[in-house]
Amino acid sequence: MPRETFLDKIITTFLLNTCRMRPQISKHALQAVLKCVELVPEDHKEADCIPLTTGSVAEIYIEPMLPHVGNVDVMFHFSSELAIPRGHPPPTQLPAEFSDYVQVYEIVDSHLPGYVYLDFRYLLAYCTDNDKYNYFECDNRPILNVYLATRSSIEGDSRTRHGPATLTDLSRTSLLNVDNVPCIRCLSWPPQAADWPTRHRNHGWPESATVDRVVNNGCDVVRVAHRQCRQHKLMSLLQWRLSFSRAEIVLTNSWTPVQQIVYHML
Repeated sequence: MPRETFLDKIITTFLLNTCRMRPQISKHALQAVLKCVELVPEDHKEADCIPLTTGSVAEIYIEPMLPHVGNVDVMFHFSSELAIPRGHPPPTQLPAEFSDYVQVYEIVDSHLPGYVYLDFRYLLAYCTDNDKYNYFECDNRPILNVYLATRSSIEGDSRTRHGPATLTDLSRTSLLNVDNVPCIRCLSWPPQAADWPTRHRNHGWPESATVDRVVNNGCDVVRVAHRQCRQHKLMSLLQWRLSFSRAEIVLTNSWTPVQQIVYHML
């Protein structure tokens, strides 16, 4: 047996025997859950913000010998804000997590792939008579667009921000640092990624059921400018990026344990 094949078998056996499925919730996943609870105000019947654990804590479900989680990533969107692709009609029904009054922003393409602008377009108001949302077109759109950019720029100062995230430094404790990523929810699959569900796949992955789950989850929009635009006074404030963290969670959790081990090794 060639030496390389012999070593391959030893390493494969070692990884399969040591990288076990998580028997219970890990301490890092528990920390992420606790962080999500902290984001929900106790004195509100409806949550002001809806959190989602992302990153390694949510994506990797094996427990290898060496730690694979460097920090806890928590995205959260406000229940009073929604993004829709440009040209789409405003929704008349929304998931229960949304408030009775919702500001709706249209996603407008920029000159850079994956980076967009948000244009305040509609205000939704829930009507109990027909259990639907009525919509009103808004006239003060420039004012709201500037407010959204200003609010996003001060959610974390320059010392604690990196990219779209605000860092909570817990290095003095046994807990991992937490990256809080504010976003705006988009319930639709964006036209910027319209080719992804139907593109050719040589090895049949992901299968159609997983593709449908990804598409039905939509995406998010996070407030970060492209590196070429960060020195531009206006674009650095108004530019956003499409985020597919929800899709990544669905895709990585559809893998077999062996595929998860390979992902961890890479």
